[in-house]
Amino acid sequence: MNLGELAFLALAAVAVATALAALLVRELVHTILWISVFFVDLSAIYFLLAAPFLGVLQLGVYAGAVTVLLLFGIMVTRKRIFSREAAAGLGPVPLALAAVLVIFLVSAVGQLPAGTTPVTGYDPSALSAALFDTYGPYLLLLGLVMLGGVAGAIYLVREGRE
Repeated sequence: MNLGELAFLALAAVAVATALAALLVRELVHTILWISVFFVDLSAIYFLLAAPFLGVLQLGVYAGAVTVLLLFGIMVTRKRIFSREAAAGLGPVPLALAAVLVIFLVSAVGQLPAGTTPVTGYDPSALSAALFDTYGPYLLLLGLVMLGGVAGAIYLVREGRE
């Protein structure tokens, strides 16, 4: 087992642990924070698998924008986001169904054929040129609009504003 395989196994273990933590934690904001750690870990897996463009997109879109969007939604809809009334979490039935699904998937993976196909590299320069050359200013403008929305949400939910 080489260093790359060990790193992949460590990142996979962290991904599974953070996904479980996101499901089992009681506070909704903590769930979103665990999800953001999962997104960053998934980005590290992309970098490890020699897909830097996907890694950067994962960091920017999911770990950045989606996490901010989820926090923005919680801030707008709930007055006290750290209170016990905002608690989420799973009951025993979804956990039992998840355990059955894991057992099914482990048994299905054991029956997969052993043939492997080589992974070939890709050149992301054409895709990045198509995305960011023409539409780069619009993406920047969209980011500024989202930043304004987050600032407005913070102003609307802050304490003492009446």
